[in-house]
Amino acid sequence: MQYNLSGILAILLWSTLASLTVKVGRVPPFELVSISFTVAFFIGLGLWKKEGRGILVHLKLPLKVWLVGVGGLFGYHFFYFLALQNAPAVEANLINYLWPLFIVLFSAFLPGVKLRWFHVLGVVLGLGGVVVLLGAKGGLSFDYQYARGYFYAFVCALVWSSYSVLSRYFGKVPTSAVGGFCGVTAILAFVCHLLFETTVVPGFGSFVAIIILGLGPVGGAFFLWDYGVKKGDIQMLGAMSYLTPLFSTLLLVSLELSKASRAIWIACFLIVLGSIIASLPLFKKFIINHFAKSI
Repeated sequence: MQYNLSGILAILLWSTLASLTVKVGRVPPFELVSISFTVAFFIGLGLWKKEGRGILVHLKLPLKVWLVGVGGLFGYHFFYFLALQNAPAVEANLINYLWPLFIVLFSAFLPGVKLRWFHVLGVVLGLGGVVVLLGAKGGLSFDYQYARGYFYAFVCALVWSSYSVLSRYFGKVPTSAVGGFCGVTAILAFVCHLLFETTVVPGFGSFVAIIILGLGPVGGAFFLWDYGVKKGDIQMLGAMSYLTPLFSTLLLVSLELSKASRAIWIACFLIVLGSIIASLPLFKKFIINHFAKSI
């Protein structure tokens, strides 16, 4: 249960990304990722120090672990920003949010994991909710001239879903290893920043928001997600990931950074219903355990 709660907490943290990004201001994306993941790297350092085995011990990981870890964290952000630069944000985000669906589908190839009807139904309802949610923001209008951006968004979804599922094969690799992935991601993002962006010195308020991003949605959440997908119900977590855009929108509304609409409540119904259906085994287990204790 603790593993699933860890994954859910990561989802909740990711839902604060949009609101915090508004507070950051006009800091370029790769510069933002570089600073945020540097903060996340220090989280890893803290975990390593707590374990008391030194830094180098935690960096001695098989090459395939580094490729999956860095490829997942840096690859996702790299292709996401390319998608936003080459396609409208609404359509790019919708394609990007295929990753929860891919997680559920790809998990069928994991040993000991079965793809059940309620997982598929739950994730499809969640995707439907995202279509309603994003469609209401700008009206979905796919255009061939943005094909490159759509392709990058699709790769983005593949990268993150693959990273999440493949992490399952490295269950013996401690979650603290994510600190090393974050450190390399910060370096690569800084290189991209120097190549493609103009540096913006953040003000005090923006800098504080960036630090919070590093502790939360753009950093700390990846430790929680790693812990969750390695041991928890990866199919349920995949379906519940559609709560991220929903909670993100509701938070923007509550902070008066966006307006409520009927589409939001329809999306809310579809996504929450999908999450509940995908979590049926957990509800069943809870009811059985509660009933057994009452007897």
